[in-house]
Amino acid sequence: MGRWIEEFPGNVTWSNATLICKGMAPYGCVALGEIDTVCERLRSRQGEPDAWWEEWQRMAEMLEQRGDTASAEGNEMTAGNFYLRAGMYYFTAERFVEPGAQKRELGRKSIDCQGKGLMRRYPNIERVEVPYEGTSLPAWFLKAPGVEGPAPTVVVFDGMDNCKEMSVLFNGLEFAARGFHTLAIDGPGQGESLRLRELYARHDYEVAGTAAYEYVAARAEVDPKKVVVMGYSFGGYYAGRVAAFEKRYAAGVAFAALHWDLHAWQLDIKRRQDADPKSTPQSAFHFRWIMGTDTLDAAIEKARRFSLADIAKDITMPFLIVHGEHDKVVPVASAHKLYEALASPRKHLKVFTEEEGGTYHVQLDNRQIGVDYIADWIADNI
Repeated sequence: MGRWIEEFPGNVTWSNATLICKGMAPYGCVALGEIDTVCERLRSRQGEPDAWWEEWQRMAEMLEQRGDTASAEGNEMTAGNFYLRAGMYYFTAERFVEPGAQKRELGRKSIDCQGKGLMRRYPNIERVEVPYEGTSLPAWFLKAPGVEGPAPTVVVFDGMDNCKEMSVLFNGLEFAARGFHTLAIDGPGQGESLRLRELYARHDYEVAGTAAYEYVAARAEVDPKKVVVMGYSFGGYYAGRVAAFEKRYAAGVAFAALHWDLHAWQLDIKRRQDADPKSTPQSAFHFRWIMGTDTLDAAIEKARRFSLADIAKDITMPFLIVHGEHDKVVPVASAHKLYEALASPRKHLKVFTEEEGGTYHVQLDNRQIGVDYIADWIADNI
């Protein structure tokens, strides 16, 4: 494993979080030189409890101020670039801050800056609200430029520790180039819905999936017979769950399968964290936070209901699973188990090998090849 992947040897928690940030470099919302500056400052501070958020926030604040200056001078495109990077660094800073007022404020700053960046840089993007159980779910709708008439559309749900602002860039930009619209949405337990609205994860994600389908299907730009549901990382479970119960979607994509037994996985993470807090990609409180429980034990118990084991047989639409051969977050065996259990006559499993690249979790080491593969498959199957 190279230094690019393992920025902090022996510290899986920080290394994985840094890799997630690095993985956004092709989309202009981070800069590798800025990340390197932060990491060099952090290298000698790994034993300090506040070091992570202090250094990432320090970089974010500097870029946000530069964005404000550029905007005041009328240089809105330049301001947009500064805001995008500031927003991503605020989001990274927030990752290891325990739930509370500080975490909420960092989350708000991240969402605000990223939104200001997206609106300045991408004229074909629209901030929308998806009606959901008496409230709404925040989302970005990215239109494919130059497309006339109703077009295919991909509904993208995030992973456990991502946000719609990331999704719309690393998925939506490529889909738009292929003539697909994208709805990047923060479902319950994700992004803004979790941070600012206290909507927590739920096992029956078809409720959110149906809300998203009905929203896009009502838009004149969307062909309601060509809507795909997709989720990445933890969202691989969500996409499968939605595909099993909301049959109006034309196809489904799990951009990395989730663990076949989430309860057992979280028990193992707890065991490893108890032995060494730096040994897992996940913080000690993150899973409890997204589940909306008071204790980690309660969150782990809630995880029993997050399984595709008994419902994969109900997934009959075309369904794609994309996974990395050396995924250290979700073992590749989970992808094979999901594939075997699917009832779809048009199911497909793509495992990226070390020779191909993209062998890490959600192809973080070469995400473009994963997204390209997905886009090609969607074009061939709807």
